[in-house]
Amino acid sequence: MPESLDGKLALVTGSARRIGATIVRTLHADGARVAIHYRGSAAEATALAAELNGARSDSAATVQAALVDTAALPALAERVLDWAGGIDILVNNASSFYPTPIGEITEDAWDDLVGSNLKGPLFLSQACLPALRKARGVIINLVDIHGQRPLRNHHVYSPAKAGLAMLTRALAKDLGPEIRVNGVSPGAILWPSDGMTADVKKSILEQIPLDRAGSPADIAGCVLYLVRDATYVSGQIIAVDGGRSAGW
Repeated sequence: MPESLDGKLALVTGSARRIGATIVRTLHADGARVAIHYRGSAAEATALAAELNGARSDSAATVQAALVDTAALPALAERVLDWAGGIDILVNNASSFYPTPIGEITEDAWDDLVGSNLKGPLFLSQACLPALRKARGVIINLVDIHGQRPLRNHHVYSPAKAGLAMLTRALAKDLGPEIRVNGVSPGAILWPSDGMTADVKKSILEQIPLDRAGSPADIAGCVLYLVRDATYVSGQIIAVDGGRSAGW
């Protein structure tokens, strides 16, 4: 049987809701204490921490920061360390996602999309590095299958995720043997919150050999595997997409 995460501390970015919240619940259920990072979703983060602390006292805390503000990230790591005393697991989940058609791209969109999907994960990993080295810890980056094959009209998001995939491999080479670094690359898991037509959803589902969308639990289960069980796996990116990218 695999060991549990009892006594481990996981910092999960963008984890007040959606996939991030499911990752937090999954790691917490396996025994980890969890630091719930959020940018603007204070009410959701507070409610999630209260839920988890109700199940196990002092097992969850919230931390706020804008990941695009890299100067604030060492202080974010310090707040987690002040509460928990260490960081064993860093899950870089937070991500901005929206289209940027060519001809309409602004520097603000560039700063936001690259900041949240590439720059933030790099600088937060750097800020957590001493604690992760001490713990012989794990970094998990949430990539995207569209970092491998571009998504139409997402001329900033897709390159940013491609950069995160390369960062995952580069960190794995340089941070071993003390730290393992891997990625999870979701496919169609949760439809965008700003809406998507039924025809577009149908077209996407037709490309998936397993003939269905995934769930946040599919992503969280893969994260748990990479954190807890895959002790000889580093520098790898696992696509959790129902086989959609198999022929790419």
